[in-house]
Amino acid sequence: MAEETVAQKSGEVKAVAKYIHMAPRKLRLCTRAIVGRNAIEARNLLHFSNKRAAETVERVLVSAISNAVHNNKADAENLIVYRAYVDGGPVGKGWLPRSRGRASQLHKRTSHITIIVKEKEVK
Repeated sequence: MAEETVAQKSGEVKAVAKYIHMAPRKLRLCTRAIVGRNAIEARNLLHFSNKRAAETVERVLVSAISNAVHNNKADAENLIVYRAYVDGGPVGKGWLPRSRGRASQLHKRTSHITIIVKEKEVK
């Protein structure tokens, strides 16, 4: 379900989850809340959030942190959420029966979540 890749430029590490069965609009609320925060702090924020989307975003964030620690030998305490964004995936369409023999179209949206973490630059 989650495809993980490593970005090659300037110590950035990313994790991607594709085809998540949730509307991008709902996921963007969670991703916007964590950008620029310390990765551990962002994980705690998502873990104790009461949004259903927060669980999925937290899973991708944990994957990004793990990628940075294991692949780039980064320290988890020094990671920040550099970028986090949600793109729309394919939309499944169906029909919902309505009154008087009519039908309304349903849109079952999917999303692609990308989270990029980066080590804090020491001044």
